[in-house]
Amino acid sequence: MDLKQRIEQELPEIIENMKTLISYPSVLDEPQEGAPFGQANKDCLEAALRIMDSYGFTTKNLDGYAGYAEVGKGEKLIGMVGHLDVVPVSDGWTSDPFTLQVTEDKLIGRGATDDKGPMCCAMAALKIVDEMIDDYPARIRLVFGCNEESGSACLAHYVKEEGSFDYGFTPDGDFPGINGEKGFLLADAYIKTTNILNIQAGSAHNVVPGLTTIEVPNNSFNIESFKQTLDNQNTKYEIIEGNTTTIKVFGTMAHASTPDLGNSSILQAFNALYHANFQDEAVNFFHEKFLLETNGAHLNLDLSDDFGPLTLNIGVMDQKDDTIHFVIDIRFPVTMHVKDIEESLISNIESFDQAKCVVAEAEEPLFYEPDCELVQSLYQSYVEVTNDTEHKPMVIGGGTYAKAIKNTIAFGAEFPNDPDIHMHGDDEFMPLENVAKQTEIYVRALLNLLKLV
Repeated sequence: MDLKQRIEQELPEIIENMKTLISYPSVLDEPQEGAPFGQANKDCLEAALRIMDSYGFTTKNLDGYAGYAEVGKGEKLIGMVGHLDVVPVSDGWTSDPFTLQVTEDKLIGRGATDDKGPMCCAMAALKIVDEMIDDYPARIRLVFGCNEESGSACLAHYVKEEGSFDYGFTPDGDFPGINGEKGFLLADAYIKTTNILNIQAGSAHNVVPGLTTIEVPNNSFNIESFKQTLDNQNTKYEIIEGNTTTIKVFGTMAHASTPDLGNSSILQAFNALYHANFQDEAVNFFHEKFLLETNGAHLNLDLSDDFGPLTLNIGVMDQKDDTIHFVIDIRFPVTMHVKDIEESLISNIESFDQAKCVVAEAEEPLFYEPDCELVQSLYQSYVEVTNDTEHKPMVIGGGTYAKAIKNTIAFGAEFPNDPDIHMHGDDEFMPLENVAKQTEIYVRALLNLLKLV
C-alpha cells in the first residue's frame, strides 16, 4: 500500500477525531484544579491524549497546561506543536459550532482549521510515520497546547518543563511555510466620553469585532445621516428607541493580522456617529486618530518593509462610568522593533486630551532566512505533495507558537488557493480535500526532518 492509499484509509478516523475534539467548547474559562484554562480545555486535552494512548504512544499531561505524545529514541527531538483552545463564537453561526458538520466539500466547526483539524491530521501523520520507521534516529513529539489564543502560557509552561525542539513546526499557519512573523504589540487605551451612556463591542483582541452595541440619549444624533453613512459602507445596523436609544452595528469578523479582510463594527459605529453630528469627545477622538483605517496612519504608524505592512485592530471595547476602554492589537514589520512602535502609539494617542495608552504585551518579530535547512526541509515536503513551486515561504502578521519555542516555524494548514475559511469567524471550516493533502505533507515533513539529525 502506498502512502496516499494509507492516508485515504485513515481519513474516516481523522474526521472522527475532529468530531471528538471539536465537541469540546475549549474557549478560555475560569481556572480550576488541574485546569488552568477552564474545564473544557482540560477535557479536550485529555481526549486528545487518550487518542494518542490508543495508538500506542507515550503520553504526558503537563498540569493541564499542555500535553504530548512521543515516539522514537535518541537525544535529538523533532517536534510538532499545535493548540486545542479556540476563540469565542458569536450567534452568527448557521449550525452548532461545537458539532462538526460534514458536507460534500467542507468540515465545519469551531477549530476545524484553527487548530483542531490540523492537529488531527498531525496525529494521523505521526501514527503513519511510526508504521514506516523501524529504527528512529531521534524522538518525535506531538505537543498539544491549551492557551494559544489567549497568550500561549501553555507553551511557556511546556518549554520551562521540557525545553525546545531541535527542529519543529506548528500546523497553525499557511503552506508552503512561514519563515517570518511580524512583531506584536497589545495595548489598553482609555478615552473619556461626554455623551455615550454605555458601549460594548468585540469578543477578543485578535478578532475584528462583529458587533458593537452603544447606548446614547434620545435625539442626540441625526438618525438619517447615521443610516446613510452605514448604508454607504454596506454595514448593517439596528436602532432601538426607548427611554434611551440603543444602536447595534454589525461588522464582519476576521483575524486581527488581516483586519482589511473584515469590517470593524467599532470603527463603523464611531464613524457613523461622527457624521451624524453626535457631540462626544470619544467620537471626535476616533475620528481624529482611527477613522476606518487598519494601518494606523493617523497615529504615524503607516509603516512597512519588504515583507509587509503594519496592521492595527481594535478588538474589544467596554465602558465604566465616563471612561471607554479599548484594546489595540498591532502587528508590525519584521525589520522593526517594539520600542519604535510603542513610542509612536503612546505619544500619538496621548496627544489627545483625556486619552491614555498603556502597553500590556509586546513581542519582537521572528525571522528565519528562507534558505535555512529547517525552512527548506519543510518547503520540500510541501512541493513533493503539491508540485507547487510558484508559492514560497512567507512572512505573516499572525503570531504562532513559533515565537515561543526555538527552531520552529509555522507550516500549514491553509493552502495558497484556499477560499476564505472564516478564521476566527462564523462557520469556520476546512476544505474536505485538504485533509489528505496536509496529512501527507506532515508525514513527509517528519521524514525529511529526521534526515537532518
